[in-house]
Amino acid sequence: MDKYIYICAVIRRDSILRLKKLSRQFRVLAVTGPRQSGKTTLVKEVFSKKPYFNIENIDDREYIKSDIKGFLRNLKQGAIIDEAQKLPELFSYLQEVVDNNNKAGQFILTGSNNFLLQENITQSLAGRVGYLHLLPLSLKELRENKLLKTDYKKHLYQGFYPEIIHRKINPSDWYENYTSTYLERDVRQLKSINNLGTFTKFLRLCASYVGAILNTNELANLCDIDQKTAASWLAVLQSSYIIFLLPPHFNNLNKRIIKSPKLYFYDTGLACYLMGIYNADKLLYDRMRGQLFENLLVVEKRKTAFNLNTREQLFYWRDKTGHEIDLLSENEKGLFAYEFKSGETVGKDDFKNLLFYNSLQEKKIKTKIIYGGKQSKNFSHKGDIESWLDFI
Repeated sequence: MDKYIYICAVIRRDSILRLKKLSRQFRVLAVTGPRQSGKTTLVKEVFSKKPYFNIENIDDREYIKSDIKGFLRNLKQGAIIDEAQKLPELFSYLQEVVDNNNKAGQFILTGSNNFLLQENITQSLAGRVGYLHLLPLSLKELRENKLLKTDYKKHLYQGFYPEIIHRKINPSDWYENYTSTYLERDVRQLKSINNLGTFTKFLRLCASYVGAILNTNELANLCDIDQKTAASWLAVLQSSYIIFLLPPHFNNLNKRIIKSPKLYFYDTGLACYLMGIYNADKLLYDRMRGQLFENLLVVEKRKTAFNLNTREQLFYWRDKTGHEIDLLSENEKGLFAYEFKSGETVGKDDFKNLLFYNSLQEKKIKTKIIYGGKQSKNFSHKGDIESWLDFI
């Protein structure tokens, strides 16, 4: 185990139990997520006895490519194959191997481009694969590993990639290299993107939309590209786990609702870098602090859903008169509404959207304001005020 793998392995990931469960059910596992989120570390820890191959490594790729059938035939215990989507011809041979052997947990495939990996799996391995989406570290995982800070602004700026946290690298330096690597390795391979300069501008503009309702037309106009190209580039950013879109919640209570999704980044540290925020202190007065705080907590819910397979569905709600709920969480227990306030105080007017939304319900739902302070309080006639530290 190399030094980096050893350092990162000391953090216990919440998804480890789900990965082990999937390995007892499916013949092939696909672990997807952004670059440097810890996919390789996790699968090497869980499947330490399996041989490991990295398709991005030229030697590994050429070795496998020279005789794929013979390569797979010699893997009696299966293998871990990193960035498997970069060798599409591998998948049809894998199908033959796993169809002749019903043993669960044979092959572990990882990939940082979900679209390409999913495309290859759909063509050859449909019905044989269990999926795990591994995002950067969650606030919950930081707390469980005694790495949580009491000032959320430091987490906003630092982000949640394991290497930054363990090696104490300056976030701006790390994200600069990360962005370059992402553009060179992941984006350049896509034929639809031949102008990295314009795409980089598009990526930075997306950061300015954090927590905002997506306006694809506006993004296209600002980058001097057509709407079809903008939609295609948004799909690229989603499939490579840079951004995700939060859908609106539809119901019959109010037909005059906004139908476009809201845009968030999977990592607030990357969003801060793209916005030009180069130190945590700047966040105290930055106009984007509220949106970044909202991003922090929305993605925390998403990470929990992925890590623990809670089957929780997440939405936002907004009508055309300006009433808005930052996050609606729907699970087997019902619907929950959240408002996010980055400040350390909460005023009575901060409940107005929650009260309005509840007035539209046939049956009242649980509502909470999550704020940047450290003490949680209960107001039975309005709703709870909960510290971001308790929300996680």
